[in-house]
Amino acid sequence: MTIQINAAFDSGNIRLTGIDGDTVDLEIVPDHLSDFYQWFHFRVAGARGRRLTFRITNAGSAAYAFGWPGYRARVSTDREAWRLTDGDYADGVFSFSHQFDGDVAWFAYFAPYSMERHADLIARMAAKPGVTHRELGQTLDGRALDLLTLGEGPKQVWLYARQHPGESMAEWWMEGALEKLTDPGDAAAQALREKATLHIVPNMNPDGSFRGHLRTNAAGVNLNREWHSPSMDKSPEVFLVRGAMDATGVDFAMDVHGDEAIPANFLAGFEGIPSWTDELGGKFYEYGRRLAAATPLFQLDKGYDKSAPGQANLSMSTNQLAERFGAVSMTLEMPFKDHDPSPDAAFGWSPERCKALAHACLDTLAGFIDEV
Repeated sequence: MTIQINAAFDSGNIRLTGIDGDTVDLEIVPDHLSDFYQWFHFRVAGARGRRLTFRITNAGSAAYAFGWPGYRARVSTDREAWRLTDGDYADGVFSFSHQFDGDVAWFAYFAPYSMERHADLIARMAAKPGVTHRELGQTLDGRALDLLTLGEGPKQVWLYARQHPGESMAEWWMEGALEKLTDPGDAAAQALREKATLHIVPNMNPDGSFRGHLRTNAAGVNLNREWHSPSMDKSPEVFLVRGAMDATGVDFAMDVHGDEAIPANFLAGFEGIPSWTDELGGKFYEYGRRLAAATPLFQLDKGYDKSAPGQANLSMSTNQLAERFGAVSMTLEMPFKDHDPSPDAAFGWSPERCKALAHACLDTLAGFIDEV
C-alpha cells in the first residue's frame, strides 16, 4: 500500500516533502501571515506492518527550536488516547518513529483539542444550571467568540485560555475547570460560585485553532501582544474580551498557556508593572505557594525570569490586567514535554492531568478568594 499523509482537517498542520523507503520527510507550515510555527497534527494511512521514521526537516527554524531537545511527539490510533513516541533532535531535524499495527494513526505536537470538541463543550456547559452563554462577537474568519458565566458572588474572576492556539493543553484545562465548576456535588466549586462570578473564555483564538497555527490568529497576530491597544481589524478576540472585562472589572485572572521548553507547570506574574505593590504581588505569590502545597502537579522552582521594576510588557494580558484593574493576575504555563517532578512515562503531560491541575487550581482559589 502507498503511504498517505494528510493534514486537511480541523487543527491539521504538516507538509510532505518526500518519502524514501521507511523514512518520511515533513515540514511544518508556518502560521498564516507569520513566521511562527511548531504545532503539527497529521494522519498517516497505508503503513500497516511497517515501522516508519518521520523527520521534521525545518524543526531548527521553528519558533522555539530550543524546546525540541527532550521532547517526544504524541501518537493516537483512536484520537482519544495520545501516547508518547520516541524523539530525537539533531542538526535542525526532529525525528520520531512508530510501528504501525493498524491501517491509520494520528500524530500531534500535543493532544489536539478540536473546534468540534469546543462546540460540544460550549453546548454541554451552556445547558448546565446557573450557566449563561454569550457570544461576545466574531473573529476575522467569522467564528464565534464564546463566554460562559456562572456564580453569584461579588468577586470578579476571569479565566481565559488558548490565546496561542497550538497550546491545546490550555483548553483541556478549561474543560476540567468547567466540569468541576458545574458539578453540583463539589463543595469547593459551590463555595467559589457563592463568593465569585466566574467569566470563562475557553478558547480565545478559534481561527488559529482551526487553521493549525502555533501562536497567531487569522491575521498572523500574536494576541498576547495586543492587550495595550487591541483592534477589531487585527485582534478582535482581545478587543472583545478586554471590553467585557472593562464592563465587569477583574479581581482575579488566570491566562492559561503551554510552554515548549520547560518540563514543568508554573505560574508567571506581573512583576515590573508601573503600579506594582508588594501587597498585590504578595497575593500572587501566596496563591502559587498554596497551589504547590495542594498538588504534586505544580511546582515553584522552574519558570520565567521576572521583569525588572517598570519594565513589564503591558501588551501582555497578565501585566495589562494587573495594571488596569489591580487584579491578582497570572499566567499558567503547562508543558509540551512532561511535568518532571511527577512524570508519566506513557503519556507525558496529558489531557487528564491538565484537568486534574484545573481542579487543584480551583480548589486553591476557593480557599483564597476572600483574600483577593
